[in-house]
Amino acid sequence: EKLRISEPSNAYDFGQIINAVNANKDKAACADLLTVTDPKQLPVLLSNKLEGEIFLIFIQSLEYYVVGKDPGLVYQHLLYLSKAERFKVVLALLSKNEKEHVQQLFDLLAENRNHQYSLGDLKTLRKVYEL
Repeated sequence: EKLRISEPSNAYDFGQIINAVNANKDKAACADLLTVTDPKQLPVLLSNKLEGEIFLIFIQSLEYYVVGKDPGLVYQHLLYLSKAERFKVVLALLSKNEKEHVQQLFDLLAENRNHQYSLGDLKTLRKVYEL
């Protein structure tokens, strides 16, 4: 059964949707969620709930479903994701393989660059992600 995704109004709603998305490993639904969610709201909506599994499904969803359509949105999500509570902890615990997924997404952003960010912006954000 396909998850119906609407814009979450608060951290609780967002958490419920994320839990359902994560339980089903539904990257398409996660991409839908990230498409309807204002990137600036991400740190607030995530609250202190950012975990490795959630971080990875975000990265993979953005990589598989969003970067080809809207690289600017992906850049914004990566920027605000890096401002979320627990971001540094999650980053420190990523395996080599998981870091490669993040690297691939940044490579795709460089290839699909648009007017919303420069290569300099991307380079700065790569440093934040320790790549």
